[in-house]
Parts: sequence; structure tokens; C-alpha cells
Amino acid sequence: MSRTKMSDRLKEEIAKELGVYDIVKHEGWGKVSSRDCGNIVTKAIEIAERNLTK
Repeated sequence: MSRTKMSDRLKEEIAKELGVYDIVKHEGWGKVSSRDCGNIVTKAIEIAERNLTK
């Protein structure tokens, strides 16, 4: 099984969509809450699943 990391671009796009990009931009990923990180991962999985069905 091949594992790939989520691209920085995708993470930033999702962070913008979820309204946490300002935290990332000004304070770094380490200051994003665990809940928000979980939401980013959940959104990325949704996107990946949509792309697999295409």
C-alpha cells in the first residue's frame, strides 16, 4: 500500500475553507487546535474519496 502525505497546498486550502488559515499563517500549524486538525483531516479524506469515485 502506498502512503502519501497531504500536500501543503491542500492543507492550506482546507484551512482557509474551515477558517483557521490565519492561525496557520501567523502562528504556525502547532497552534491549530486538535479539533481543527481533525476537521482538516476529515475534509481531506472526503476529498480523496470523491476523487477515487471519479
